[in-house]
Amino acid sequence: MTVPALLPTPLTSPVAASYARLAEVFPGLRIEEAVPGERLPSGAGWVGAEDLAAGGPHLDAFLAWDDAQVLRDYGARARPDVVASFGLHRYAWPACLLVTVPWFLDRRVPRLPAGNVAFQRALGRMTVRVEEFACLPGDPAAALPGARVVDGEEALRAEVRASLAEHFEAILDGFGSRMRRGRRALWGMATDEIVEGLWYVAALLGEEPRAMGELELLLPGTPKPDKPYAGGAGFRELAGSEGADGAPRATRDRATCCFFYTLRPEDTCLTCPRTCDAERVRRLAATA
Repeated sequence: MTVPALLPTPLTSPVAASYARLAEVFPGLRIEEAVPGERLPSGAGWVGAEDLAAGGPHLDAFLAWDDAQVLRDYGARARPDVVASFGLHRYAWPACLLVTVPWFLDRRVPRLPAGNVAFQRALGRMTVRVEEFACLPGDPAAALPGARVVDGEEALRAEVRASLAEHFEAILDGFGSRMRRGRRALWGMATDEIVEGLWYVAALLGEEPRAMGELELLLPGTPKPDKPYAGGAGFRELAGSEGADGAPRATRDRATCCFFYTLRPEDTCLTCPRTCDAERVRRLAATA
């Protein structure tokens, strides 16, 4: 009896596989795609990125969650600009992964304007509509609708920067009205979220060194940062923090501060400019 050859499953989405892989290693975030013609979810805790960018009542409701969380967890009310900083971080960290994870895993870069993203943070869910994406020559996804083939890795990195810049240009307009920060500081926050989100996920994937190298090329930071970004990946070795393999662990200094120190001065982020290297080493040793 002749056994028919199994044909490879045809691609239907350029990003579905990478989003599924992300969910495997980081179950706290699940990304789904809207089919053509389907509206993005709304209500029941969902908010459209476009609504956050508008800076109106939807953003007020979004930040009210952060305000209540701070009061509940720390017994004090944060300044309005600090609340807005927390809210921006909690949106931007997963939103950056929408672009960086498909790029890192499959060399595909979706374009996701604010109107194509919805977020339900209480459930850790995002829904996206991918209408256009960039890929490299020879990628099977080049035959899909909306594909744009670019010439080489640097061209694809430029697509990553452009996609994220388009998305955050709108988002920072909305949040910026609530934050006491200049435009460069706002873009510094976006830069930090791009780097630290993928760095974290790549460690879960067992590919931290590769991600660090990729991020250094994506955001070199010198001699001038790629506008509108402020700063670069900026990884460096942390002396005295040797892991099980005897190699020093990596660290970086964030371009901006989230202002958490205004609630707990003694409890800063591990990559905060306010956290000295000795303290970083101590914390890493305590969690090893």
